[in-house]
Amino acid sequence: MDKLFDSYWVLRVTALVLAILLFLYVKAELNDNDQNNTTSNTDVDIITDVELEVYYDDENLIVSGLPKTVDVTIEGPKPIVLQTKLAKDFKVFVDLNSLLIGEHQVTIDYENLSDKLDVSIEPKTVDVVIEEKVTAEMRVEPEMNNRLIHEGYELNGMIADPGTVFITGAKSVIESISYVKATVTGEPGIKAPFEQNANVKVLDSNLNKLDVVIEPESVKVKVDVYEYKREIPIVIKQKGSPPKGVTIRRLTPESNRITVYGPKSIIDAFAELVVEFDVSEIEESGAYKVDLSLPNGATRLSSKTIDIQVDLKRVVPEVKPEETPTTSPNNTNNTGGADTGTTETETETDVNVEDNTNEQPLQ
Repeated sequence: MDKLFDSYWVLRVTALVLAILLFLYVKAELNDNDQNNTTSNTDVDIITDVELEVYYDDENLIVSGLPKTVDVTIEGPKPIVLQTKLAKDFKVFVDLNSLLIGEHQVTIDYENLSDKLDVSIEPKTVDVVIEEKVTAEMRVEPEMNNRLIHEGYELNGMIADPGTVFITGAKSVIESISYVKATVTGEPGIKAPFEQNANVKVLDSNLNKLDVVIEPESVKVKVDVYEYKREIPIVIKQKGSPPKGVTIRRLTPESNRITVYGPKSIIDAFAELVVEFDVSEIEESGAYKVDLSLPNGATRLSSKTIDIQVDLKRVVPEVKPEETPTTSPNNTNNTGGADTGTTETETETDVNVEDNTNEQPLQ
């Protein structure tokens, strides 16, 4: 072994091999450093919600299908990426001026971005529909949840001011309009008329909100609410028996009808208002005031009392005449006539009898 290393050529070959290995090692290290330096100077960033600009004849056409914003991914030298993200002085757009009415697939483009950046946009392409712009005048229908109205009150009607609005949109969208609504809101327990500004909504047959321009966007709605009422007939029912010698000929209310207030479902079921009138102490004809009882479920009556006109007759017994003695058959003054008997008769005396067109038969 010692003799081998004493050889001149062996030493030369060994030195050459070591030199080659050292060269390869140093070169590999330099390549790694260059790659690391290159990677550290490159950056990638995503700029989200960049507004998409659209170029077309917006006076006569409507474009649908385009997103309002897109996401832009930029990759390149770190300083340029950072400057672009902070400045946001670039734009993304689609130019539709050369396209006709109909369906198209368009590519989203950009400008004012450095050539040193790799740019990608999401989405890259979009499907659009170009249609004729149409404006129509339509009637507004006010609406309100009836549950907001207090029990015993009813919605009499609603009026929108103005009554019509102008709606602008694509021709196919305008043709699909089924409802133009102005919804009134409020706290439950509404008892009185009121006014409120309400936004106008445009809906299709499935109650989907349509993308249109409305002018004006809101209207004033006048809401008329009233207390529910209904007129029903009055029926007088005699209670008790009149005093001895008194006969009730008729009882007539001052009015044949009265107004009852309350919930519609209850009031509509009333056929009449029965008023009981106690005649046990009635001695004279005339007008008598009677308190009215509120029917179950009603909130009030148009009057708490009613006057009842009483028409009666009084029966007066006629006093029986005293008997006079008769002469005997032997009495020369006897005319021979038979005994004269008397019978008790009664005389009817009418008291304050009045003709009244509102008279009702007794029940």
